[in-house]
Amino acid sequence: MHHTIRKIKPEDNVAIARVIRSTLEELGCAMEGTVYTDTTTDHLFEYYQLPRRIYYVVELNGEIIGGSGIGPIENSDENYCELQKMYLLPESRGLGIGAELMQLCLDFAKEAGYELVYLETFDSMTAAQKLYKRSGFEYLDHALGNTGHFSCNVKMALKF
Repeated sequence: MHHTIRKIKPEDNVAIARVIRSTLEELGCAMEGTVYTDTTTDHLFEYYQLPRRIYYVVELNGEIIGGSGIGPIENSDENYCELQKMYLLPESRGLGIGAELMQLCLDFAKEAGYELVYLETFDSMTAAQKLYKRSGFEYLDHALGNTGHFSCNVKMALKF
């Protein structure tokens, strides 16, 4: 299975929004206070055109099967960023694609000059948490900034 990871294009918006929402539905996390209801989820290309932001999509046989991005933490004055909207369809998990995507995002965060990468997830997303821990993330007991994702009950961070 050969996949490609590239920067998001305008025509990817519908497909990546479908990946994000179907993954949240699969995991029982399709609710208010998550990216499921974010207005930006349907306009990721536009959102990630702002400075110090990037979003990568994973393509397999011409289909978008996942993605992940980096952007500043909303409502935070710190030089911190957030690993955002990292989702992969079930058939693309366990193949090392998540680790590859994670490394691209972390490399971008370093190059953009961020001091810390933050993320929010759900306790039910255990496989994702294993990837985050392997990548150096540690659990936090509080939120950083105010992402609006009040339903996410797990917070983690990686300091450079």
